[in-house]
Amino acid sequence: MPPVRGLPTALAVLALVTALAGAVVAVLRLRRGRAVATAEQRATYDVLHTAELAAEPLRAGLTRASAAKAVRHLRALVGAAGLAVVDATQVLALDGHGDHHRAQLLAAAQRAVATDRSAVLGEPDLACDRVDCVVRGAVVAPVPVPSGHPNAAIIAIADGLPAPGLVQATLETARWASSQLAVAELESSRERLARAEVRALRAQISPHFIYNALGAIASFVRTDPERARELILEFAEFTRYSFRAHGEFTTLAEELRSIDRYLTIERARFGDKLQVRLQIAPEVLPVGLPFLCLQPLVENAVRHGLSRKPGMGTVSIEARDAGAECLITVEDDGVGMDPAVLAGTSAAGDESADGQHVGLSNVDERLRAVFGDGYGLVVDTGLGAGTKVSMRVPKFHPGVRP
Repeated sequence: MPPVRGLPTALAVLALVTALAGAVVAVLRLRRGRAVATAEQRATYDVLHTAELAAEPLRAGLTRASAAKAVRHLRALVGAAGLAVVDATQVLALDGHGDHHRAQLLAAAQRAVATDRSAVLGEPDLACDRVDCVVRGAVVAPVPVPSGHPNAAIIAIADGLPAPGLVQATLETARWASSQLAVAELESSRERLARAEVRALRAQISPHFIYNALGAIASFVRTDPERARELILEFAEFTRYSFRAHGEFTTLAEELRSIDRYLTIERARFGDKLQVRLQIAPEVLPVGLPFLCLQPLVENAVRHGLSRKPGMGTVSIEARDAGAECLITVEDDGVGMDPAVLAGTSAAGDESADGQHVGLSNVDERLRAVFGDGYGLVVDTGLGAGTKVSMRVPKFHPGVRP
């Protein structure tokens, strides 16, 4: 019997196909072995993921723009045919069915907000002349607020009589949305507090430094007009930075530049009595830190440490690279302070009776608020031993954008 010429080729092809099929089965088994998720785990993931998508815009506060971004995800959480987000005066956003019922939805939301009570609407409440309308009911849930009366509501629109499950889902979603809006209010309050603290520091700079600076400049007007002109320019740049109207954060480089102007004016007052030593690592100059958190430390060193010391005094400013952090110290060899008095001042959250160490508690609180409790000021002082104030600042921190 003559050999079949194509048999070896056919066997080779068959072997190749078998091998590929085995590989596919192995891959499928591997994927099954990894078990992407059970049905329950997938459902949990879907709910949490959808909630996060809705939470992000709500944390910016309830506006037409944030409601438009959140409404589709809120509808998915509730599982309704349509969903509306309404404030006291208008329908902020609506997704799904029910657009031609806006006036009725707004009226129902206003009643619910006025009484702070949820409501279930039926066909009589949502009557319309459109034969293609699928809206048969709705659930209105006021959005609670941390304090005071609610001023918004969410409305789940149903294509039938609202079932108990839809009612409960709408109420829980309203409470959850309230918690996200509370986060937005806390963030807004934190920002207002930070601005108030900076304003407090600016108010402290004004009476103590500006008067003395102008006096020092005036003393050079006749004897050295060119020096007086330079000091006026330095003073103008210092005040422009200190009283700028925007930005909660700055860079170490900008803060040091302002401090240099401050010290230039102070050296005009004290002459050779005031010496300055700087040791700054170039790689930490772009590090972000709260606005006006270093200048008050230098002002304290000059005003309370060195101005009361007979003879020459030195203020030292050092910034070192420490891996993921920047270490900053401001030190003076002045008269120092009783540590017990300083501890009492910090506990009271105020400055001491003679105005000493103004702004230290302010800076300490702002550092802790931004970076955490592990990043407050460390003060080492003693009577006649000078004062050393140290701080640690992360090189990179979420939310710190100079």
